[in-house]
Amino acid sequence: MTTEHTHAREHEHEYGSGHETYDLVGVGIGPFNLSLAALSDGAPGLRTLFLDAKPAFSWHPGLLMEGTVLQVPFLADLVTMADPTSPWSYLNYLREHDRIFPFFFSERFHIPRREYDHYCRWVAEHLPSCRFDARVTEVEWDERDEVFAVTHRSADGTVSHIRARQLVLGVGTDPVVPEPLRPLLTPAHAGRVLHSADYRTHRARLAGLDDVTVLGAGQSGAEVALDLLRHQDGSGAGGPYVRWLARTPAFAPMEYSKIGLEHFTPDYIRYFRALPEERRERLVREQWQLYKGVSEETLGEIHDELYERTIGGTEPRAALHPGVALVAAEPERDGDGYLLTCRHTQQDALFEVRTLAIVAATGYAAARPAFLDTMAKLVDWDEQGRYRIDGDYRVALDASVSGALYVQNAELHTHGVGAPDLTLGAWRAATILNAVAGRRVLRVPERAAWTTFGVPGAAEVPEAAEVPEAGVPEAGAASAEAAGAEAAVVRP
Repeated sequence: MTTEHTHAREHEHEYGSGHETYDLVGVGIGPFNLSLAALSDGAPGLRTLFLDAKPAFSWHPGLLMEGTVLQVPFLADLVTMADPTSPWSYLNYLREHDRIFPFFFSERFHIPRREYDHYCRWVAEHLPSCRFDARVTEVEWDERDEVFAVTHRSADGTVSHIRARQLVLGVGTDPVVPEPLRPLLTPAHAGRVLHSADYRTHRARLAGLDDVTVLGAGQSGAEVALDLLRHQDGSGAGGPYVRWLARTPAFAPMEYSKIGLEHFTPDYIRYFRALPEERRERLVREQWQLYKGVSEETLGEIHDELYERTIGGTEPRAALHPGVALVAAEPERDGDGYLLTCRHTQQDALFEVRTLAIVAATGYAAARPAFLDTMAKLVDWDEQGRYRIDGDYRVALDASVSGALYVQNAELHTHGVGAPDLTLGAWRAATILNAVAGRRVLRVPERAAWTTFGVPGAAEVPEAAEVPEAGVPEAGAASAEAAGAEAAVVRP
């Protein structure tokens, strides 16, 4: 692949026929867009390109501690749930690295997080469609040529232009920090007030402090609290005093029963999409244990660490406080620490905490990328400024746009709790791939759950029309015509 490079001024764009045109361009190369890149590799008649600003693939580097594992089985890799025969499967990665026998003997179902990251890097490095050091700065709709005009810039300032008949955004989510902590996210407090996404970067410094407070009852909060506990010695000395605060009423395990996991199926997505918006909003809040809980194993390890440190009647240098909301935070005037004002939500009582550092393991949220500002008026946003997304993960656009825009992991409000989960990643990517191609490139299951989520026999939300079986199309068949005029329509 070759791309013309120009050193033009940032707002000088001339998208002529000399710029390469792709059937599909992906912005962002995290696991979800990497899954789409892997599944589309070798698909007849499809020309794809995926861009990412980073110099190389990396997945939550701030939380890649030794001993941490994925919360989903290894079969939820980039491709297997949609195409077990793909050369980009985790099992083939093991074979290519002569690890298939050690993996077999280890009897692992949940693999180390560090190995998942290495597996994804291996795929990204070998896929010719993945291009790093390519920060997308602008996307415009070229009505004359009916293509998306995409501008990206490398770290050395080189500006490049490409064209795409269809786009898919896999830009990930941004760390969320509680409002009281946001004024403290300055260089003066770096390494002492941080989101868990940066924990590994500051881990050594935090472990050397006398007191660290962790906020958030999810898996990340549990892993940070456990890691800090393990910096104490066997009697609880050394390392920091670990305080774990959470807004949730309990440090609860993630729902992981076999039937409960059927919420992460296409069946549940169809049911969820058919519900009224206000009911969907309430369900997402109520189902926090499906996607915000902690693995039972991690909770058990925390308990074991505390048990070990209290042998002989020693008091643990740790405290666990559920049902607590952070109300205010400020630097202490007479020291290097911080004063936190907290409220116990059930007792409705205020109390104060003094600590030397705060790690906010308070999750992530989808955000509108800045490069989309130039065509924001062409997007049919909902009342809360979010995408309207159909069953093929296609965003509703103005009728003047014949191309299609897809999103990955930006649909929690329309598709439910499975949006950020790796379990559905390959299935969603295959669904998008079929829609992009205008034909069935990969077969996706019509039913995957034993559970009937709605009234028996009731009609669910209608999905996209059937697409023909895969064949060898004409070059560039995945064009604007393949997307169809319905690219601007959200199905009811």
